[in-house]
Amino acid sequence: MPDVTLYATKTCPYCVRARRLLDRKGVAYQEIAVDLDPQQMAEMVERSRRHTVPQIFIGDRHIGGYDDMALLDACGELDPLLAV
Repeated sequence: MPDVTLYATKTCPYCVRARRLLDRKGVAYQEIAVDLDPQQMAEMVERSRRHTVPQIFIGDRHIGGYDDMALLDACGELDPLLAV
C-alpha cells in the first residue's frame, strides 16, 4: 500500500470529509497540519501548486483536494491507487 499524505487543517469541512473517506476505506495516512505551521503550508504549496486544503498525495502522485479524491472514488479509480 502506498503512503498517503494529507495536508489539512483541523476545522476545514473538506479536510474532515477527506479523513472520513480514508478512514472508511481503512487507509492509514500521514496528516500534516498546515493551519499553525507556515513552513508546512509552504511545503504543501510547493508540492501541490495549490493554496487550499486538503491536498492529498498517494505516493508521489498529487490527487488534489477532497472533491478530486471523491470523484476518483465514485469512478472506481481510488481503490486501485490505494491498493485496497
